[in-house]
Amino acid sequence: MITIVAMLEAKPGKEEELNKALLELIKPTRKEAGCINYDLHRSEDDPKKFFFYENWTGKSALDEHMASPHLTGFVKRAKELLAKPLDVKFYKMVSEPAG
Repeated sequence: MITIVAMLEAKPGKEEELNKALLELIKPTRKEAGCINYDLHRSEDDPKKFFFYENWTGKSALDEHMASPHLTGFVKRAKELLAKPLDVKFYKMVSEPAG
C-alpha cells in the first residue's frame, strides 16, 4: 500500500474555485481500481489550504491515477489556481493496520 499526502494552497481569490475543482476529482478517483481512499481536507484556520489523504493498493494503481483524464485535466489548470506548486509526499505504513 502507498499513502499520499498532497498539499495545495489556493491563490488569493481562487479558494472556492480550487475547492470546486478538487471536489470534482473525488468521485471518478474513488472509482479507480486500486483506490483504497481519497479524502479531501480543508484547513479550518486557513481556508486557502487543502490536502488530500490517499491510499492506493500499489504503484501501478497510483501510476494509472496520475495518468487519468480527470487528474491530468486538473494539473493543466493548477497554475491558475495554486499559489505554489503542489506538494506531494509518498509514505509507507510502518504500523500494523487497525482492525
